[in-house]
Amino acid sequence: MTALRRTLAVLTGTALAAAVAGCGLQNANGYIAPAEPGSIKHYDSLDGVEITVGAKDFTEQLILGNMLATVMQTAGADVTNRTNIAGSNGVRNALLNRTVDISPEYTGTGWISYLLHDEPVKGEEAQWKATAEEDKEKNQLIWLKPAPMNNTYAMALGEAAAEKYPDLKDLSGMKDVPVADRTFCVEDEFYSRNDGFPSMLEAYGLKLGDSVPDDNVLRLDTGVVYDATAKGRCTFGEVFTTDGRIPALKLTVLEDDKEFFPLYNLTEVVQQDLLEAHPEIEEIFAELNPKITNDVMLELNAKVDVDGQEPALVAKEWLVSEGFVS
Repeated sequence: MTALRRTLAVLTGTALAAAVAGCGLQNANGYIAPAEPGSIKHYDSLDGVEITVGAKDFTEQLILGNMLATVMQTAGADVTNRTNIAGSNGVRNALLNRTVDISPEYTGTGWISYLLHDEPVKGEEAQWKATAEEDKEKNQLIWLKPAPMNNTYAMALGEAAAEKYPDLKDLSGMKDVPVADRTFCVEDEFYSRNDGFPSMLEAYGLKLGDSVPDDNVLRLDTGVVYDATAKGRCTFGEVFTTDGRIPALKLTVLEDDKEFFPLYNLTEVVQQDLLEAHPEIEEIFAELNPKITNDVMLELNAKVDVDGQEPALVAKEWLVSEGFVS
């Protein structure tokens, strides 16, 4: 996933920013960018309602967690921001033990990693419904209707590779690249997953150790794969489809034309009893989610990973730009 970042409690204005930076505050149980209602209104019914927002510890989740915290606080809730929890299991356990009430999550992660299914469900709505129904029944967790954003795996070309193979547009075209150039940069987890690298190759008519020699594969840390691909250390690099480094490094994402990769559409997971007591929460996110697309997250992630901006402020600025808050 995108690089781990520490979210500082930064306020607008030079003096306030300096003061907060001196305090060294972090986003775990921390700062929430203040805002006034916009199209998302203040709900008297949420006044005094204690809600804990949890999110994982990589860039996209830092932005989304802060977005949820700002939205819920603006709507009237008494919000604790626990953005920056270590890993998917950390957030999932917090939901299960009820120390987190709302979290941004991905349907593919829910279906495969949490509910332990080997095969993804084909189709965005079908996978969301399957995940939502099972998690509600087993764990009393509600998956709200998802956003268009789909942060799944992909393979990408650097500029030189894209120029060398201008007709290479999809993963089926990998087998047409000469073996000497059929090289890959992948992270260790993707290399080892059952639904990862070896299975992807087989789905597209290739085989690790045969048509893709072992020496053609570089196993790298996640943060290194993007730069290595951009610099031409390999023809194909494993990426995530909403990573801001894709446009920044001028990478070309190949179409998954056989739909091998699971769908990872974004939504919010909410405790069932909280949502039943406050159905206005679903109303809030029904307004927000349709606006969260891959293009939006590519831009927001790049502001953090490339431009060095703070996730909490990137989240608030986007909410303001869309008129959700003011």
